[in-house]
Amino acid sequence: MAFFSKLKDRLFKSSAKIDEGLEAIVQDNSAEEAVIVETPAPPQDVVEPEIEVVVEPTVEVVPEPEIEEPAPEPVVETPPVAPAEAAPAPVPTPAPEPAATAKKSGILGRIFGSGETKEIVRRVLDDEMLEQLEELLISTDMGVDTALRVTANMAEGRMGKKLSVDEIKSLLAAEITRIMEPVARPLPIYPKTPQVVLVVGVNGSGKTTTIGKLASQFRAAGKNVVIAAGDTFRAAAVEQLQVWGERAGVPVLTAPEGSDPASLAYDAMTKAHEDGADLLLIDTAGRLQNRGDLMEELEKIVRVIRKKDETAPHNTLLVLDATTGQNAVNQVKVFQEVSDVSGLIMTKLDGTAKGGVLVSLADKFGLPIHAIGVGEQIDDLSPFDPEEFAAALTGAHIE
Repeated sequence: MAFFSKLKDRLFKSSAKIDEGLEAIVQDNSAEEAVIVETPAPPQDVVEPEIEVVVEPTVEVVPEPEIEEPAPEPVVETPPVAPAEAAPAPVPTPAPEPAATAKKSGILGRIFGSGETKEIVRRVLDDEMLEQLEELLISTDMGVDTALRVTANMAEGRMGKKLSVDEIKSLLAAEITRIMEPVARPLPIYPKTPQVVLVVGVNGSGKTTTIGKLASQFRAAGKNVVIAAGDTFRAAAVEQLQVWGERAGVPVLTAPEGSDPASLAYDAMTKAHEDGADLLLIDTAGRLQNRGDLMEELEKIVRVIRKKDETAPHNTLLVLDATTGQNAVNQVKVFQEVSDVSGLIMTKLDGTAKGGVLVSLADKFGLPIHAIGVGEQIDDLSPFDPEEFAAALTGAHIE
């Protein structure tokens, strides 16, 4: 659950957007219901200072008449009566105030109110509310088709019923979990070695960092890992992989800048076989899906790899940047045609309000989602858990 806590904390942009949207939807044409809470202790402490404030001014009034002449006697008789009459007056006053404040201030009143009553706001699920829910999900980049499917399944058997925000979150999380459970699969490990894992994606998606994290994690699991720095056009990518390789105790195979990446991949397969490596992770240069020349280069890498082993690459991982939203859908389409993508890794979920795109990808393509990333540290990449992701995305409670 450690990664779930981190995921829930860092998916705040997506979950906050959904949370705010649901609050607004339910408040629209809503009905309020009061629920008794068993812990009314806090408001009692608030009443006591109010009684003291009333008593203090009556005591300060006493010294003034003492300086004057005969007036002190009637004034002295009045103060003893005043505190007795003033004491009961403020006591009934605070009791109704919290109730009235809670009703007027909505969610703030429910949080900071008296503690004796809590208002749960519910709204009848009708066609108008369904349309608002669809628009909210689309705004998180869940996609039109997926949003319609999710809301339709949520509404089944519930039309005309009153729902609160928490109840809607639970239904939404359950539906997202149902969609994503079939695609939540770890990266498969095959008995044939070396297992060639080709990592592809557009510029800046996080391929190089992801390879470093995977290498470190597999090395910690006892696997013999080799990395090939196939992004021969970007010196920074090679240096970054070398840093990760040193950190994980994994060799990094490089080639001179500007070299043919397909040739490097072929040589890396030969070296990995000689060293008895379990896994060969091949980095590739970032390429936009609309650049035909770069996509042809990727096709060449695959062709050359298959000359060495006709079954390779055994895994082709597409690394996606969550901040690109629905553009990730187009990336999957193109890369799948060129390099036969076998699985997805989604990065940068901590920096976007578009986390719903992962649900859209699962619904459209059904490709395995092996891992998700929410930061730059080694433990910020974790196997994908659909229930935890759905709860973090929607802000729903998880047992």
